[in-house]
Amino acid sequence: MKIAQVAPLWERVPPPAYGGIELVVGLLTDELVRRGHEVTLFASGDSISLAKLESVHPRALRLDKDIKEYNIYEMLQLASVYDRAGEFDIIHSHMGCAALPYANLVHTPTVHTLHGIFTPDNQKMFQYAKRQPFVSISHTQRENSLGLNYAATVYNGIDVSSYKFHPEPEEPPYLAFLGRISPEKGPHLAIAIAKQSGWRLKMAGKVDVVDVDYFEREIKPLIDGEQIEYLGEANHQQKNALMGGAVATLFPITWREPFGLVMVESMAAGTPVIAMKLGSTSEVIAEGETGFLCNSVTECVNAINKIAELDRYTCRQYVENHFSLQRMTDGYEEVYRQILEKKFAKNGHVRSHLTSGIIKK
Repeated sequence: MKIAQVAPLWERVPPPAYGGIELVVGLLTDELVRRGHEVTLFASGDSISLAKLESVHPRALRLDKDIKEYNIYEMLQLASVYDRAGEFDIIHSHMGCAALPYANLVHTPTVHTLHGIFTPDNQKMFQYAKRQPFVSISHTQRENSLGLNYAATVYNGIDVSSYKFHPEPEEPPYLAFLGRISPEKGPHLAIAIAKQSGWRLKMAGKVDVVDVDYFEREIKPLIDGEQIEYLGEANHQQKNALMGGAVATLFPITWREPFGLVMVESMAAGTPVIAMKLGSTSEVIAEGETGFLCNSVTECVNAINKIAELDRYTCRQYVENHFSLQRMTDGYEEVYRQILEKKFAKNGHVRSHLTSGIIKK
C-alpha cells in the first residue's frame, strides 16, 4: 500500500527531545514500512526514517532563526503532498486543520489524526471539511456537536521495549514532572503538590518562547535546586531515567489534554501517575491500578500516600496491552482499510495491487 505520512515541520521526526506528535509519526511510519507498506514521509529535512523522506526545508523550523513566516513552509509542504496525491493510495495528515482545504481538491482520501484541541476559530474549518475522515486520539477529545466524520479513536502508542523498566524507585525518593513548562501542563501545580506534601520534585521540559514570561514569573523563583529541581529539556534516555526513578509522575494539567504521552511513558518505566481528572487522563490511567485521578492539589497530595499500594509491573504490563506501537499501527491499518473499502465500493471496483495488502486483512 502506498501511504503518505505528513508531519508538522516545527520539530524533527522523531524528535531529539520533546515532541509528542513527531514521536508518534516517527514510530508509526517506521512500523508501516516494516509491515511492507510503501511509505513517503513529508517532514523536516533532518528527520530520520525508514520511509522515503521528502522535505521543503533542511531542518526543523524551530532551529532556523532566519525564518519569520512558518506558515509559508507549511503551505509549501502541503502543496507538494497534494500535487503528488495520485501517487498514493491514502494520505495521512498530522497537521490539524491545515490540510483540510487541500484534501477536498483531490481524489486520494486523506485521514486526519487530531492531535490538538478545537478552538472557536479552527472549528469553522473543521465544519467546512466535516465529511473527511478523522481519527481522534481519545474519546474525550471529540466535539460531537461539530458532526465530524470520525473513522475511529486510535490511542497513541510507544515502542515499549525502548523504555527501561524500573522495578523500584530511587533513593532518596522524589516525584517527577515532565512536559512543556506552560500553564496548561501545570508545572506550578506540580510545585504546589511538592510543597504541600514535603516531597522532592524533579522537573524536566522545554520552555517555548510564548511561555518564557510564565516560566520567569511562576516557576523559576520556586526552583531552589534542593526540594525543587529543574533539569532543562530531556532526551529519551533522560526522560526514562527521570520518570523510572520516581515514586510517581505528576500530571496536573489545567486543560483538556487530548492524550498525554507522558503518562504512557511513565507507566512503561514502571512509575504510576497522579493526574488531574481532565481530558483523556481517565482513558489513559487505570484508576487505582496504574495511578490516581484527582480534582485538586489536595487530592493529589493525598494520592501520594497511596502510591505504595500500586504494583509497578502492572503499570508496565498495562502499557504493553493498551498503548503499544503494534496496537496503534493495527488501529491505523484498520482505518486505512475501512476508508479504502468505502472508496472502492463507491467506484465499483478494488484496485488489484491492494488485494494482497491491507484490504485482504
